[in-house]
Amino acid sequence: MLFCLVSVDELCVGDLAMALDISMDQSSYALKQLKTSGLVQSRRDGRVMYYRLADGFPHQLLDHCLRQLLTFANKEGSS
Repeated sequence: MLFCLVSVDELCVGDLAMALDISMDQSSYALKQLKTSGLVQSRRDGRVMYYRLADGFPHQLLDHCLRQLLTFANKEGSS
């Protein structure tokens, strides 16, 4: 989800759900958790909420997540 948000300025719940092949409920819940933790910000446009990475987002977190994903992928590939 974070990699989707870093790729574009902002996305709505439905766009993130479609991009990640998850339900809108799963997308909404994850975004709520990220917003609560201060990692994303939102804005409302009519009935639609748009989300983006928060100002001051710790981009080192993305580097860490990417390293972890690569580590998991390498372990699964060698199994």
